[in-house]
Amino acid sequence: MSTDTPASTPSTSAADRYLAVQRSDEFAGLRRTLRGFIFPMTVAFFLWYALYVILSAYARDFMGTKLFGSNINIALVFGLLQFVSTFLIAWLYSRFADRKIDPVADRIRAEMGEVGNEHGPRG
Repeated sequence: MSTDTPASTPSTSAADRYLAVQRSDEFAGLRRTLRGFIFPMTVAFFLWYALYVILSAYARDFMGTKLFGSNINIALVFGLLQFVSTFLIAWLYSRFADRKIDPVADRIRAEMGEVGNEHGPRG
């Protein structure tokens, strides 16, 4: 008499397949590629933001330098550039993912086949 039930066999098989994909060289390469973009971009943005904060705290005369009219100074421009850089990074990531991440992820998902369909359609 076996303790395995027929209903648990597909999920065990699916779990094994997911583990096999996770251990594959293709998946490791995908993670490495993603980290190759995420980590440097995060560090760059953090340094840019830290520069803004440090200059605002310790270089008040510089940040208060008027550029246009009576209300536009370097601090305001740097603050607005924080938003610009955020949107730029999001746009760059979108392009990067479309070219480098999504094709590999789609290929891995296609190789998984019906395993992704066991849990219902993806929305």
